[in-house]
Amino acid sequence: MSKSADVPQKKNPKTLEWQALSGSHHLAPFSDYKQLKQVGPRIITNADGVYLWDSEGNKILDAMAGLWCVAIGYGRDELADAAAKQMKELPFYNTFFMTAHPPVLELAKTIAELAPAHMNHVFFTGSGSEGNDTMLRMVRHYWQVKGKPQKKVIIGRINGYHGSTVAGAALGGMQGMHDQGGTLPDIVHIPQPYWFGEGGDMSPAEFGIWAADQLEKKILEVGEDKVAAFIAEPIQGAGGVIIPPETYWPRVREILAKYDILFAADEVICGFGRTGEWFGSDYYGNTPDLMTIAKGLTSGYIPMGGLIVSDKVADVINEGGDFNHGFTYSGHPVAAAVALENLRIIREEKILENVREETAPYLQKRLRELADHPLVGEVRGLGMLGAIELVKDKATRARYEGKGVGMICRGHCFNNGLIMRAVGDTMIIAPPLVISKAEIDELVEKARKCLDLTLADL
Repeated sequence: MSKSADVPQKKNPKTLEWQALSGSHHLAPFSDYKQLKQVGPRIITNADGVYLWDSEGNKILDAMAGLWCVAIGYGRDELADAAAKQMKELPFYNTFFMTAHPPVLELAKTIAELAPAHMNHVFFTGSGSEGNDTMLRMVRHYWQVKGKPQKKVIIGRINGYHGSTVAGAALGGMQGMHDQGGTLPDIVHIPQPYWFGEGGDMSPAEFGIWAADQLEKKILEVGEDKVAAFIAEPIQGAGGVIIPPETYWPRVREILAKYDILFAADEVICGFGRTGEWFGSDYYGNTPDLMTIAKGLTSGYIPMGGLIVSDKVADVINEGGDFNHGFTYSGHPVAAAVALENLRIIREEKILENVREETAPYLQKRLRELADHPLVGEVRGLGMLGAIELVKDKATRARYEGKGVGMICRGHCFNNGLIMRAVGDTMIIAPPLVISKAEIDELVEKARKCLDLTLADL
């Protein structure tokens, strides 16, 4: 990596102190601990709107909305006030043992109003990972109650991401997670609908059909009598903002209609407005039996996740006796109060309408201007999601093998006031839903500068 992408010299003595604490005591998620101790983490100290500030005083445009989640932006006092009010009234009580509290019941009702019409029940968790654990358990419980306990196999997708608990990692299709204890029996995977990376000589339309047909092929290979469910993100997020070809989801719907299996949509990233609709399933016209939620539910201000359950599934498990599953913080009253206030703001400020009609079209138009850059092989996006493929050869889609181009670019972004995430050599964004057109201009201008710096290094 060039010096220009190195972490700048620290000026604030507190930065060094905090970095020392990190090296001595903190084990961070998805990190190379040896590298992190050598370089030290960037210390984020405060935030407002779409911007962060680090301990060195640098202002950074957060084009990843934290971790896909800060939908309404940083610094919304209403969410802090809702949390404080609830903490004073009822800071905690569980929802086990035939008890409940008003915030969780009101939130379940609100989510049912926003979800597709056939989905009217919610099981709450502390995260999207826990939501997908719940999905796995509920799907198998459903089939046991139906008298078909042999239906256990769940089909996921290679490079899909469904969290990092053991069940979440197993449901996802990321080999690095599988290699570190993230596997379970009776979970299988099919190819992803990633045309740019894997479509070869097929057209996007042809590849979309081929990728969808792998679902039917796997159902027949395993046996319909053994397959419990298919889980998929409407748009793959952590895998690299992989937007399936237009032919993909219609063909998947045809296949699902033929077989007696459940469909679980992982809406942790797409849910609550990222596509300009409440859920990615709404955007694509899909009708899942279960939907995993988290992130945008509270705009990330406090941890909360869940599983939205269709009437079809709820009617069965309601007759199945105890569902022996749950978490201490399922439906935490403070998290529920924050989620209710967050959803109120999204609705009353018409944030989805503004995304759909104004800012998302503008973001997609401006992003695609980067396609003329010599380093860029494809720009794609939908709603408040975008991806920039970094290549050596535009025509063949060949990469700079072994160069770590994405990480070089990410380093330049950090040092030039922009957070973009690198997934291999794909740069991805998911800015807060409240980003303005002027801030989109700033995002694209900074991205172009960082692409220039990366190309100069290469």
